[in-house]
Amino acid sequence: MRKQRKKILTFLVITFFITSFFGFSVYPAHADTASDIKDKIEKLNKKLKEAQQELATEQSQLYKNKAQISITQTLLKEIQADIARSEEELNNLNNRAELNKKILSEYIRQMYYANQDNPVISLAVFDGNMSDLTWGFDSMAGIKTKISDVLQEINDAKGETEEAKALLASQKQKNQKALESQQVQQAAIVDDIEETQSTLAEIQKKMSELQSDLNKLLGGSYDAKDVKDAIKFASKKTGVRAGFLFGMLSVESRLGASVGGCDYKGSKMSSARLTIFKNIAEELDLDYKKLKVSCAPKSYKGTGGAMGAAQFMSDTWWGYKSKIASATGHNPPNPWNLTDGVMAMALKLKNDGATESGKVRITSPCDKKKISVKWEVYASMKYLGWSCYGLTNYSKTIQSLSGNYDKL
Repeated sequence: MRKQRKKILTFLVITFFITSFFGFSVYPAHADTASDIKDKIEKLNKKLKEAQQELATEQSQLYKNKAQISITQTLLKEIQADIARSEEELNNLNNRAELNKKILSEYIRQMYYANQDNPVISLAVFDGNMSDLTWGFDSMAGIKTKISDVLQEINDAKGETEEAKALLASQKQKNQKALESQQVQQAAIVDDIEETQSTLAEIQKKMSELQSDLNKLLGGSYDAKDVKDAIKFASKKTGVRAGFLFGMLSVESRLGASVGGCDYKGSKMSSARLTIFKNIAEELDLDYKKLKVSCAPKSYKGTGGAMGAAQFMSDTWWGYKSKIASATGHNPPNPWNLTDGVMAMALKLKNDGATESGKVRITSPCDKKKISVKWEVYASMKYLGWSCYGLTNYSKTIQSLSGNYDKL
């Protein structure tokens, strides 16, 4: 017993010496308290709002810049058309000038040969008025003057057209430089947007991690015992009616029993969705090749790839991931986990107005007429994809099944 006490005392002395000499503790630092985490979440939330405002401003700038580019491109097309018309006009003027030059040349030639005739012989054989004799020469001289005048007019017109063409070329050059500047500006704005979106994603990721830590610290991470428990939990968190969730889950996946029978190949999902699908699997340390998703539909155009009880497509899931993690405490959340899946469904339905009271005015996808429907009907139509079938069949089936939740 004494030897054991001596060993403990020796260990404490050595520990004290090490911590005093080297200035650190061998014991772990005190973890963040719930209050600390909440403060961090609040600060991140402030940064998130700032980043969202910045993104909105950048997107507005991008929209204006695109509009300016469109206007400049239209102006350039109009200027180019004007230049083409000027060139055509110059070509026509050149043709007219050449024609008039040929006419003038022919008259000059005729006048030359006429002047070679012997005026004495002409007078001897001529039996008429003297003025008639000289008419031909006077007429030729008059035509020569007129053609010369026409040529001068053509030259003047060519000069004006050349000036107009030069002015158009100058305007074209200025607009071309403006377009290049606007395109450079657009590229810079796009880079800023990508950077801001990356910042938003990073903030959301940190918030999700902190919320998960807070849930764990407060015992907030939740795993439902069964589908009824999952519906109850999601309904309490989001305010979406439990019966409505029951109806939705019944139609979408038979309450989570039917989550798809195909792999990613059989789903024929797009390359963009496949990339996100792989990211989801990697985060969960799962083999994406073995995961089951909905098959490609045969009765209508489209692709499969819907995951879990909520039948979310990978890109939709990715957009709701941080909210799901915050609500269930699972980080990252799992589409094939019943708690996460039902929560995902509830969050989307809430986002589309399922918790609103009264009715909403919509344009019917069946006949394009204005009608009023319950917000739950509207949310379910948005969930499926806006269609006449969603209004007349899908939403009605869900509402008819909603009363069966209490029978679970």
